[in-house]
Amino acid sequence: MPTRLFGTDGVRGVAGVDLTAELAVRLARSAARCLAADSVGAYTGRAVALVGRDPRPSGELLEAAVCAGLATAGVDVRRLGVVPTAAVAHLVATTDATLGVMITASHNPMPDNGIKFFGADGFKLADAAEDAIEAGLADTGAAVTGADVGRIADAETGLLDSYTVHLLSTLPARADGLRLVVDAANGAAAGVARDIYSRAGADVTVINDRLDGLSINDNCGATHLDGLREAVVAAGADLGLAHDGDADRCLAVDATGAVVDGDAILAVLALALHERGELAGDTVVATVMSNLGFNKAMAARGIRVAQTAVGDRYVLERMRADRLTLGGEQSGHVILLEHATTGDGVLTGLQLLSRVASSGRSLADLASVVTRLPQVLVNVAVADKASAMTAATRLIAEAESLLGGDGRVLVRPSGTEPLVRVMVEAPTDDQARELADRIAAGLA
Repeated sequence: MPTRLFGTDGVRGVAGVDLTAELAVRLARSAARCLAADSVGAYTGRAVALVGRDPRPSGELLEAAVCAGLATAGVDVRRLGVVPTAAVAHLVATTDATLGVMITASHNPMPDNGIKFFGADGFKLADAAEDAIEAGLADTGAAVTGADVGRIADAETGLLDSYTVHLLSTLPARADGLRLVVDAANGAAAGVARDIYSRAGADVTVINDRLDGLSINDNCGATHLDGLREAVVAAGADLGLAHDGDADRCLAVDATGAVVDGDAILAVLALALHERGELAGDTVVATVMSNLGFNKAMAARGIRVAQTAVGDRYVLERMRADRLTLGGEQSGHVILLEHATTGDGVLTGLQLLSRVASSGRSLADLASVVTRLPQVLVNVAVADKASAMTAATRLIAEAESLLGGDGRVLVRPSGTEPLVRVMVEAPTDDQARELADRIAAGLA
């Protein structure tokens, strides 16, 4: 595991190796002690935690461990079962729960799993809170006993449906008549996608909807779009939506099978909000990885782009600090802060469906607002990331001089691997590749 246990999105690793049941118990107990002190819920007068998971086989083991850790700290637990990450966040924020726990490795392959925490407000924890939980792992104080032990039970019938009702209440217009294919990535969306999108009015076909967890993200979902592209064309559908393992991402495919990435989705939603006068500050938040074509499209329509470092947590931090309502990443993490406290792929999909239906335009037409510059990304293995970044300064300047303002260069160290990532955007594929390879050669 890395020096700091918490990464950019909770604690994650190979289940049973990096992320063991023992660690899960300790994390949950420490989180309860840090977040649930003096909290009172409606069940027994004690603090309450909501626990959800995606369908990975290891999720059942880790769910049991997390519930045990919470209970030994005196917290009552309500199990949500297999649900999207955003459902946990929403239900924590709209009930008297003190904290939420989601057991998932999101878009990672099946052997991995992870644990992420939400505070009583439904937001992911700040670094300081995560650090406090990590520090608390060393606390070997006695667990509660007797009647003080937390009680563990399944969540009340109908609780998850309140999340569905909430999502549907956000629709500016129904999606009646639209033919939709959804790739549920054999993940958390598999249990809710057909119901939610059908209730929005769409004629829905769902692919990759197994709930045994064995094939989660396996050549499907938001990280592998070929199957969805083929299914949309074969079905003659109007569009397709792809989620990842915990359904916090959404990417799309138009009727021709062309991919509509997170930049294009963000642009479509930004323009819809802008037209309705609902885009706070006439600003959308995006990361430095967003294509320059996205920035140009927004500028041409009077919308400012506020840039952040890569990671949806940084997008959310900027949104909250500046009281903005829309932000996201090229990968398909989109945050609609008026309706959700975290990235919600199903919410994003519903909003996109609604825009297609209300505009009377195809998704391809709507997405054409963004003309993508050719983009090349090269990962360079390095022995010393700091030294490589120093060397990159001159190489970046040389490349930017050659581009003359018609492209962009971004070089950044990986947060988890001994790599430096080189991204170049240029007017042509050949130029982008040539400059990226030149920088990479200078760093290797």
